[in-house]
Amino acid sequence: MKPKIYIETSVVSYYASRPSRDIVTVARQQITREWWEESRQQFDTYISALVLEEAKGGDPIAAESRLEALKGYQCWK
Repeated sequence: MKPKIYIETSVVSYYASRPSRDIVTVARQQITREWWEESRQQFDTYISALVLEEAKGGDPIAAESRLEALKGYQCWK
C-alpha cells in the first residue's frame, strides 16, 4: 500500500506554470516538476474540491494547464 498525500494548489501551480524570472520561484518550479515527474507515482495522491476551484481561477491559459495536470485525481473525503 502506498502512502497517501494531499496535493495543495501551490504544488500544481508550480508544476503547471510558465517559467519565472525570479530565481527562487524557478528553483521551486524545478523541484516541483522533478518530483511530479519522478516521485509522484510512489504515492496515492489526493486533492480537495477547493483545490479544483482554486485551480480554475486566474489566467485562463494557466488555469487550463493546472486543470489538465489534476485530471484523474481523487478528491479527499
